Amino acid sequence: MSNFEISSKFSPSPDQSRAIKDIVKSVKSGSHYQTLLGVTGSGKTFTMANVIKELNMPTLIMTHNKSLAAQLYSEFKGFFPKNHVEYFISYYDYYQPEAYIPRSDLYIEKDSDVNSELERLRLSATASLLSFDDVVCVASVSANYGLGNPNEYQGMVQYLNVGDKISQRALLGRLVDMGYKRNDNYFDRGDFRVNGDVLDIYPAYYNDEALRIEFFGDEIELMYHFDVLDNKKLKQIPKFTLYATSQFIVGADRLKVAIKQIEEELCERLAEFNAAGKLVEAQRLKQRVEFDLEMMNSTGMCKGIENYARHLTGQKSGETPYTMFDYFELGDKDYLVIVDESHVSLPQFRGMYAGDRSRKEVLVEYGFRLPSALDNRPLKFDEFINKRAKFLFVSATPNELEINLSAGHVYHQILRPTGLLDPLIDIKDSDNQVEILFDEAKAVIARAERVLVTVLTKKTAEELSRYYSELGIKVKYMHSDIDAIERNEIIRGLRSGDFDMLIGINLLREGLDLPEVSLIAVMDADKEGFLRSTTSLIQTMGRAARNINGKVVMFAKKITKSMQEAMDTTLARRKLQDEYNRANGIVPRSATRNIEESLHTQDEGELYNKSKNLEKMPAAERAKIVKELRKQMLEAAANLEFEKAAALRDEIAKIRKL
Repeated sequence: MSNFEISSKFSPSPDQSRAIKDIVKSVKSGSHYQTLLGVTGSGKTFTMANVIKELNMPTLIMTHNKSLAAQLYSEFKGFFPKNHVEYFISYYDYYQPEAYIPRSDLYIEKDSDVNSELERLRLSATASLLSFDDVVCVASVSANYGLGNPNEYQGMVQYLNVGDKISQRALLGRLVDMGYKRNDNYFDRGDFRVNGDVLDIYPAYYNDEALRIEFFGDEIELMYHFDVLDNKKLKQIPKFTLYATSQFIVGADRLKVAIKQIEEELCERLAEFNAAGKLVEAQRLKQRVEFDLEMMNSTGMCKGIENYARHLTGQKSGETPYTMFDYFELGDKDYLVIVDESHVSLPQFRGMYAGDRSRKEVLVEYGFRLPSALDNRPLKFDEFINKRAKFLFVSATPNELEINLSAGHVYHQILRPTGLLDPLIDIKDSDNQVEILFDEAKAVIARAERVLVTVLTKKTAEELSRYYSELGIKVKYMHSDIDAIERNEIIRGLRSGDFDMLIGINLLREGLDLPEVSLIAVMDADKEGFLRSTTSLIQTMGRAARNINGKVVMFAKKITKSMQEAMDTTLARRKLQDEYNRANGIVPRSATRNIEESLHTQDEGELYNKSKNLEKMPAAERAKIVKELRKQMLEAAANLEFEKAAALRDEIAKIRKL
């Protein structure tokens, strides 16, 4: 079994070492659940990496949103450069689920835009799990959604060895069964092409390399990787394992059985509708399913094929669907599941099933889908939490659920490697909170530091931003109406000093790492609710724990229970941290973190358009431009800059049309 090797110039701090040792001991002793309670800035990610190294188990790291998943993926790629770190999130850039609204007789068809790079990364994750033991897979909630049967997927593997006797024609037929398409003109992922005795295959999960197989009669004479951009030979190989283009791929025999079962279910459902006098629903269902069956018979696929997952996987009604977990459980290997920001992630996992089912029940009732579509679903929470994996919940503010599950196996990481203390807390009267904050902010800005302000409504964020701007403060607001790219630009602008104050609602909590911020202002802190709960207040205050001058001002008329609990927790941690620093001669220092590159990019294709007339340009020159843009697109995708990659992809498509 391959070992995990950490690459880092740092060694675990004493507090981190203690947490690592205790967690590893707990897992090895057979404990099913354990919790790491680590304060903001204490290096929880580095602790997680060391736990993985010590346990030497395949690991699934889950979090509640794509942004945090991308950040974790980048960090773990850095920690484990010699191992297989994979990324598994939803492959949709845009997704509108299928739905029906009876009261207005409005049917909303499923609409989506698949990101091919994210699809490749998902396929790479499942392929790595079937091939290697040293796998770390960073995933969003997508890991809880249904996938195809991993045993069926494993059965669609094609093993290729130099010297094997196999006819080219037979191999081409096998490739088609595995979902690959012949394309001799434009060679892309999931394609193959043939030139005499030479067969090129572009594995669906590869980035910029493809496989070339040279035949001598019916024997594989030579195999090597080559660069798809410049066609250069890279590495000669004696053997290769090729996986299918989709986790939903099934063999011909399984597909025949599935089609027969779908036909039988359709007959039963039509009989029910007709007996109940629901002729419109019966006609609607008959037309849709028969069309899908015709597509499956002719191509092996159809739009919305995931709604027939139960039949394709051979499962019974109500059985737990296959998910990413089943790929980890192939071969009865032990594995670890780390739930990051568990206080948010676990409640989100719990709510997924009910929301999905309520939408699909309406579709089934009105004849848009067969009842078996209900089995295309995410895991129920009990199914998730009772997986045979070892669980590690990680949070600065774990809920009672994690604490109770861990039953005495809760480990604390309170001390920061930087020696920073939890921030000071000041309570001020909310009657004049706007004016008082203005004076506090001016002092902070004079030190070239930044201010975060959290309010309760979008309107307040916008009006307060406008008011402070008129008083001369460089300020911006951020809330849910602002798209992801602009949010990243706003955060980047705050850190780089383009403006000094950021006002928001619930976006200033988990996962926001801003060392330049030294003042957090909580407006109307005594308004009890989700945004002013103990957990939310502790998380918000933690944003000031990366600067040596960190301070929190809470504006309130009274001290609520949530405020008191948050203050007690923060002050207790601060006392412990200060005592440790004094005992060990540690001088606190502000954290540092590089400022990310802007996601906005000049449209390179447009630059070419300005300088040259593409329509009159020779085809060879256009091909060079496409080659260069494709290289930039792949680099952007590899760096998780998917918006930039999408812009380059669209420009390549425009040029290719010429």
